[in-house]
Amino acid sequence: MQYLVAVDGSESSIEALEHAIGVASLLDAGLTLVYSVEPRILVEEGGTAPSFSEASERLYTEDISEAEARGERVLEDAVERAREASVEADSELLYGDPVDTISEYADEEEVDGVFVGHRGLSKRAQGFVGSVATGLVERANVPVTVVR
Repeated sequence: MQYLVAVDGSESSIEALEHAIGVASLLDAGLTLVYSVEPRILVEEGGTAPSFSEASERLYTEDISEAEARGERVLEDAVERAREASVEADSELLYGDPVDTISEYADEEEVDGVFVGHRGLSKRAQGFVGSVATGLVERANVPVTVVR
């Protein structure tokens, strides 16, 4: 059996990873850890989502190389956690919208299930960009375990 774990470095994704490690240990399964690189466009702290006219002053974008470097660090840490628990793990850096890339990768690799954290971003940012967990539950063709 092979399970996919979506990680983003948030506390929620670490909890999902730890849960997946426990399940994989019991079932003698392997894990594929994925991080989807999508340069962020986020609202600055301390306010609500801006109007269109305010957007240039209140939003920032992230450079692709910074997003890739962060993804690699998150994946390295996740693989190390799995291997410390004697669970076979590999990783993959994906590119694009996390819901699309993770669900497509799960289909292509024919994984047996997906683990994802309940919330990676702040509530405010989540409302602005949407929920990966919700999107995966709606889109994935395999069981999705959402870990709180």
